Amino acid sequence: MKQGPIGVFDSGYGGLTVLRNLVNTLPAYDFLYLGDNARAPYGTRSFETVYNYTRESVEWFFEQHCPLVILACNTASAKALRTIQQKDLIVHYPNNRVLGVIRPTAEVIGTYTKSRHIGILATPGTVQSCSYPIEIGKFFPELKVVQQACPMWVPLIENNETDHAGSAFFVKQCLDALLAQDPKIDTILLGCTHYPVLEKQIKQFLPEQIQLISQGSIVADSLKDYLFRHPEMEQRLSKSSQRLFYTTDSPEDFDRHAPQFFGTGISSQKIILADNRRETASN
Repeated sequence: MKQGPIGVFDSGYGGLTVLRNLVNTLPAYDFLYLGDNARAPYGTRSFETVYNYTRESVEWFFEQHCPLVILACNTASAKALRTIQQKDLIVHYPNNRVLGVIRPTAEVIGTYTKSRHIGILATPGTVQSCSYPIEIGKFFPELKVVQQACPMWVPLIENNETDHAGSAFFVKQCLDALLAQDPKIDTILLGCTHYPVLEKQIKQFLPEQIQLISQGSIVADSLKDYLFRHPEMEQRLSKSSQRLFYTTDSPEDFDRHAPQFFGTGISSQKIILADNRRETASN
């Protein structure tokens, strides 16, 4: 059976924070990253739109011989993952797998809190889906989970405005709104892969007794465990430490923004998903 890389998908740049942890945890494996920047952000789009965009991207990964795809995007994980797993994979790609970032986080988040009160900071789409309260409730039903949508955070990050006074205003506004819902919160989860870029600013307004949790290392550890438990998938993955980067928008813009998420410079290539789909249909 032909081996291939692990696909990592995000609506834009945020998934690079997850990829950075995946590469550190699984350095021998090949990774292929796609950011759908031309259609970002996903956070305010409908369930149907996010599903269609995500499905197109997943199918592109499969065409690149990726047997396993990680949706390193909370909105895609919340709005599209279940349908892709239960509908598209079963019918069209029964030997491939697509995993998200919400369930791995939900499986362990309860081990971080002592007060049993957790806050989630996320995009409007992820909050609207209620995916985190639902999934956390399956593993830690005793936890109280409150959410706060942060619609301005992703635009601030992607426009390199994180160090300006305006960003501090929006960071504090969302934190205050979250903590006003439940003063007993002792653990806050960054439920968007963009948000680790704002970690320094967030901690400025966070009481010392509250810990801030990012998803990258959790997802990386979960994937390592998954591959150990599924050797049939692990054997299908190529291992030459290769990393390839793709975007649906300007590679120059992508490469300029990527270091603040990935930590090092990259060189990306552009693809056009809609054109690829039309060409396939016409052949």
